[in-house]
Amino acid sequence: MSDQPNDDFDELMRRALHNEADRVEPADGLHEIQARVRTTRTPVNRRPWAITAGAAVLGTAAAIGAFAVLNGDDRQAGDNEVAGAPGTTTSATGTPESATARPPATVPSPSVEEPTDQTPEAKPTTKQQGRLEPETSGAIPVYWLGETIGFESGPGVRLYRTFVPFKGRATYAAVQLMASGKADDPDYSSPWAGAQVSEVRMSGALTTVDFKSVPTTRLEPGVAQMALQQLVYTVQGASKATVPVEVTLQGKPLPQLFGVDIKQPLGRAQSLDVQAFIWVTSPDNGAVLTTPFKVSGIGAVNEAQLNWRITSDDNRKVLDEGVATTKEAFKLTPYSFVVPKLPAGRYTLEVFEVSAADGRQTSTDSKTLVVK
Repeated sequence: MSDQPNDDFDELMRRALHNEADRVEPADGLHEIQARVRTTRTPVNRRPWAITAGAAVLGTAAAIGAFAVLNGDDRQAGDNEVAGAPGTTTSATGTPESATARPPATVPSPSVEEPTDQTPEAKPTTKQQGRLEPETSGAIPVYWLGETIGFESGPGVRLYRTFVPFKGRATYAAVQLMASGKADDPDYSSPWAGAQVSEVRMSGALTTVDFKSVPTTRLEPGVAQMALQQLVYTVQGASKATVPVEVTLQGKPLPQLFGVDIKQPLGRAQSLDVQAFIWVTSPDNGAVLTTPFKVSGIGAVNEAQLNWRITSDDNRKVLDEGVATTKEAFKLTPYSFVVPKLPAGRYTLEVFEVSAADGRQTSTDSKTLVVK
């Protein structure tokens, strides 16, 4: 392509634009452009897990340093397909994953108190800025903390995601569900349990989550950082906006949460720093199935290879096992495999990676399933 301008073409364009501009009559009023897009794990010996204050976890300093947080930065983390909607993921019955979750949770809209005595000189508080989401329905992603298995360093927990049907304001509903602490999978938990959400407002460059009350539990710093990322991923997944998240308490920004100082607003950490390395996204925990059935999920594993195992809950006997592959190695990419015919009964499905260093089982995610 020549670097020299085409003078004849430029001249023709200038004349055409000039003539067109003369025909335009300015209209009164402002046009508002509204942009709005859209609407789990245990080893064979499953046990509920809860985060408690004063938990001793190895590798604290290393864990904190590992967070590549994008504070004040709205750059993409390169994993929108993980943070957002369920997309084309289906359950073993062939229906969208969101349709097999718990019944729709109707979350009431937050009450909004508009200021009535604000003078022109008064500066709006954080709580008064931004807009509320419209009320919709569908399935929203909610992130939880789950134990990492086979790792002796790091905070000992990572993020796992479930989809939950809802009706109301998507991001407000997602944070409410996260604060309920009631995940469909008993291996997932939330240190935000007990928090009371006031409202969620969006300004385009910032999402503000205002709480009536927040947890006062002190967590080991690495776990606290994971809890903060749990909120960020939940908010960004539900809102489909990877902008920083500001946390306020009754309209005032919080300088500390879970016993650690925080930098406001909260940025999004890179997915491989905080998300679980292996997820089972379908079937859901507790699903009732007929065999054969398909298992699908997301994994970031060595040489793109992971293992799976089906164990009877009655006698702990392994009935079937195999190997599956992800689309790419060392990246969070999809995998799937088919479990052949099984007799009726209750089973535990485990998907995991075998360590290349010493052969131990790591990164296990599991589901309890019923075959009829």
